[in-house]
Amino acid sequence: MARVKGGMLAQKRRKNVLERAKGYRGVRSKKERYAHEALLHAGKYAFAHRRDKKTDYRQLWIVRLNAAIRESGHASYSTFIAKLKKQNIALDRKVLATFATEHPEIFTRISKQVV
Repeated sequence: MARVKGGMLAQKRRKNVLERAKGYRGVRSKKERYAHEALLHAGKYAFAHRRDKKTDYRQLWIVRLNAAIRESGHASYSTFIAKLKKQNIALDRKVLATFATEHPEIFTRISKQVV
């Protein structure tokens, strides 16, 4: 059986790897082996940090909510959320934080309802 070197496909694969690694520092953007390894690590970090981003946003919403809740006269974030659940008001933290920052009049109406 004849030997197949796969010249065109190998070149295409190398070019694709190096294009994706463009902007990486040093050898990681010049040599195919190091670029490929850098891309593998970058993919792992991207996957993990997409998950972390969700956590970061939730923490941000909680901080904003806590500040607005204390301004409106409630004791703390946790007691406010407990009272919300007890009154069957189904608003998530993202919506509440948006109301607190962008529409304070709506948030004050909600906080008065929770008392």
